[in-house]
Amino acid sequence: MPIKSNYTSTDIQAIFNRIAPVYDRLNNDLSLGIHWVWKQMTVSWSGAKSGDTCLDLCCGSGDITQLMAKQVGAKGTVIGADFAPAQLENAAARIADIYPPLDWINWVEADALNLPFADNYFDAATMGYGLRNVTDIPRCLAELHRVLKPNAKVAILDFHRPNSNLVRRFQQWYLAAIVVPKAAQLGMTDEYAYLNPSLDRFPTGREQVQLGLDAGFSHATHYPIASGMMGVLVLTK
Repeated sequence: MPIKSNYTSTDIQAIFNRIAPVYDRLNNDLSLGIHWVWKQMTVSWSGAKSGDTCLDLCCGSGDITQLMAKQVGAKGTVIGADFAPAQLENAAARIADIYPPLDWINWVEADALNLPFADNYFDAATMGYGLRNVTDIPRCLAELHRVLKPNAKVAILDFHRPNSNLVRRFQQWYLAAIVVPKAAQLGMTDEYAYLNPSLDRFPTGREQVQLGLDAGFSHATHYPIASGMMGVLVLTK
């Protein structure tokens, strides 16, 4: 089962630091804005509610963090955690421009494999486009299980390999012919060329469900979206 990444943690951290300035623009352009729908679905599946204390792991530039903050409201708390400082700086700058301010967001530099949070701390969690990039998926899931309260959920959004060979060929073409050239225009060819190889080694939805159960979660469901090219893994402690 393809769990371990060929990239080191340092390699991945460097990639996400470099792409921070163009990350939002590319996400929006390449998904035609649909990524916001997927992210809102992820927040909804996390079960976060007003007043909750929540974690957005691998928060990147903070899209899901913002949605989670609006979900829990000013009586709640949301921690946006990422191990790429440039992404956190970008996220904090974006949030600073929002009115009314989302003052209940805190930004924390953190390793997904060794989270700096207490056991049974969070009411809900999300993770967008992060699980595919960690160097040890079982350990990451175990850490999420540790920091969640009993019966709490984590919703994990990511690219996936479709079950359909035809859709997979379209996905490979789209990434190679559209995504990478678009990134190349912004000087980020190498940073985005890793997407197809990362999908080849990423566990399928069914495999992710089993990994979640192996990590100690009581219930695991994988929801394929976008014809299986995307998916959300929902795990309940």
